[in-house]
Amino acid sequence: MSPLTVIITIAAYFLLLIGISWWSSRGSDNSTFFTGKRNNHWGLVAFAMIGATISGVTFISVPGMVAAKGYAYLQMVLGFIVGYFAIAFVLVPLFYRKNLISIYGYLEDRFGRQTYRTGAWFFFVSKLLGASVRFFVVCAVLQLLVFSPLHIPFIFNVIVTIALIWLYTVQGGVKTLIWTDTLKSFCLIMSVVLCIYFVAQNLGFSFGEMVSAIGSHETSRMFFFDNPMEGTYFWKQFLAGVFMAIATNGLDQDMMQRNLACKDSRQSQKNMIVSGITQFFVIALFLLLGTLLVIFLDRHEIGLPDKSDNIFGIVATHPDIPVIVGILFVLGLISAAYSAAGSALTSLTTSFTVDILGAHKTSDDKKLTRTRKAVHVVMSALMGGVIILFYYLSEEDAISAVYTLASYTYGPILGLFVFGMFGRRPVHDKWVPVVCVAAPALSWVTQWCLHHFVGYETSFELLLINAAYTIIGLLALSKRPSASQRELQTVK
Repeated sequence: MSPLTVIITIAAYFLLLIGISWWSSRGSDNSTFFTGKRNNHWGLVAFAMIGATISGVTFISVPGMVAAKGYAYLQMVLGFIVGYFAIAFVLVPLFYRKNLISIYGYLEDRFGRQTYRTGAWFFFVSKLLGASVRFFVVCAVLQLLVFSPLHIPFIFNVIVTIALIWLYTVQGGVKTLIWTDTLKSFCLIMSVVLCIYFVAQNLGFSFGEMVSAIGSHETSRMFFFDNPMEGTYFWKQFLAGVFMAIATNGLDQDMMQRNLACKDSRQSQKNMIVSGITQFFVIALFLLLGTLLVIFLDRHEIGLPDKSDNIFGIVATHPDIPVIVGILFVLGLISAAYSAAGSALTSLTTSFTVDILGAHKTSDDKKLTRTRKAVHVVMSALMGGVIILFYYLSEEDAISAVYTLASYTYGPILGLFVFGMFGRRPVHDKWVPVVCVAAPALSWVTQWCLHHFVGYETSFELLLINAAYTIIGLLALSKRPSASQRELQTVK
């Protein structure tokens, strides 16, 4: 596939994004940017959330991971569903009841200002790193398909793509994201289904033969109950999935800003449950495609690449595959990436403006708008810098890198919310940042010791270890509530 074809595909999709952004941001203000004015129908948000949970990393990395890990990821996705139910019936009513712009405002109400700022900073670092890793995958593919053949350096690639994303998100905020995520969901599902069809057709499979070939292939193994020491062990993956969903969706401003854009908590709950269940089937489609890609490589005697993230791109651009598959590959990739990166920029801007700067409390509407737009530019530049850094340093497959980072950075956030919601004791607020910094460090030491002395491979349950250290630290900082505090908690 020629660089010109890729450029035309990207340009066409971007023009469509700009059109949607212009239409959805008409008459927008700060309320539109931060909360979407909370008047969106749950069905629209639920369909948009299918795309919101799938990034360029999912599109690239999930099909490729079957080569080494089979369908083990679905064990984690089953845990996601349970996590979504917990979010719907525990967190959503709480956030709506408190009418929060940023969900981390809960921490200030429960613990104090320092805890609130600590939670906001951990989200900021989490989202900046996670979103950058996700978008890095897309920039790397575009570098391979477009920029390298034209002898254009990677840094220019990043600058151009980040600038495009900034352009369509700067005005509309959450409301624009819901509509662009709807487009993204449609493009992703269409792309993966049609790619499955064309690759199967190239392999000469009828529908029944395709199902049989996938079912009998060694990469289609889903459940791993045999070795608790391995990272793919079912209960490790499932339990990690439950709490990973709660941490990276329910306690993530990026995801919750969409769910809080529904009309009320009941509609938001419907959205959460439907989108959580649907996510399982969409991820399954990516894994089925992954098996077909491996079969294609075997059939054409092409060795597996060093990085499994490259498998989809190699097949999609192979001379024996119709050009339409390459176009669908690029379409699915950029629809996933642009929307996810735009969403991250919006949530980073919201959290930094509201939680860290507190500009919504000290500025009039015009000044708040200027501050928000300036922060949006800074967030774009920071994301671009992290992408470039990751490009030169990373050797890990991207989906694992994302969840490893999340295990370290979302662990303290999970611990703070669990302690706050299921305990009643106040803490010494000024020492909470120390606990939240110490918890990831202790988690790393624990992971190293388990590996070197026991031979236990820590997977994404590292998130739970991290949260547990945070809760233990908060218990050590806790104190008996005064009579007035007990009375206030009773009223709440």
